[in-house]
Amino acid sequence: MSRERAKRIALAPAQENIDKIKKVVDEGNCYGAQQMYKSFGARYISGDRYLEALDIFHSGACIQLENGQVTCGVELAVLFVETLVKGNFPYDDDTLDRIRKIYRKFPRISVPQHLDLAEDDDMQGLSEALGAAKTRAEGCSSFLKAAIKWSIEFGARKSGSPEIHDMLADYIYSESPELDMAKVSYHFVRGKNPKNFASTLVNFMGKCYPGEDDLAVARAVLMYLALGNLRDANVLMDEMKKQVQFREVDFPRSELMELISYLLKTLQRDALPLFNMLRQRYKSSIDREPIFSELLDEVAEKFYGVQRRNQMPGMFGELFKMMSGD
Repeated sequence: MSRERAKRIALAPAQENIDKIKKVVDEGNCYGAQQMYKSFGARYISGDRYLEALDIFHSGACIQLENGQVTCGVELAVLFVETLVKGNFPYDDDTLDRIRKIYRKFPRISVPQHLDLAEDDDMQGLSEALGAAKTRAEGCSSFLKAAIKWSIEFGARKSGSPEIHDMLADYIYSESPELDMAKVSYHFVRGKNPKNFASTLVNFMGKCYPGEDDLAVARAVLMYLALGNLRDANVLMDEMKKQVQFREVDFPRSELMELISYLLKTLQRDALPLFNMLRQRYKSSIDREPIFSELLDEVAEKFYGVQRRNQMPGMFGELFKMMSGD
């Protein structure tokens, strides 16, 4: 009997071990259970039983996250994705559902409000809550970014699974204590739900500092356009204008918003001279954020075939990589 064959026979069905480890968790020994999840998962992988290794890691990630053990849950969630890669599993709806199930187990806990920061106990409580929120956001991000990379390699569109991008955008926005709307937008424009993105932007408009609202809207629209996606850029704008009517939020009015409005109309026809005129006319607004000029260069290339000026290899990709946090 070969050594490989012996390995396969020696291992019990995964469900038996999942049930065994679950009892350890129920006894309150999450650390001991973590070592068992990792050990059994590694054994199934070494025996080429990747499906059962996936079951072990998936169960462990969900259970640990349910019990508030975020660091342990993240470790197993990432091992789940790494096993997808090792086992050459294709991107499909069933696996996407398993990724979504892990994602939904990540805790969503509000940072304490109405604290008296003059009190040491309240200050310590806030500091601990912010630290825990950062751990959750970074952990969920590392898991979902790994899943996006797997999806690119194994069958999704070249920018990765739109569903996973939407999950990541939503979690960063709702849970990160250090909100970066550029990162949120980066993932939403690679998703498939511009209406949900519109809701997020309207929510942001209601709590951001003055002058941040039009920047966020313009960035979102230009990111869609830089990907050649005029349809979703228009859906985003139309949906935001609908939603602000039912909320106590004003849609931003500025020269930058004028530019975006004219730009969306211009790109519906072959009007490169008008496009260039808009860039010149609204240069001061474009200069409010360095990325805008780069995005417009990409828009010109996508819609009018204009070669980028002073093109630096990979420059646009590097800018997007910075925003995605990779």
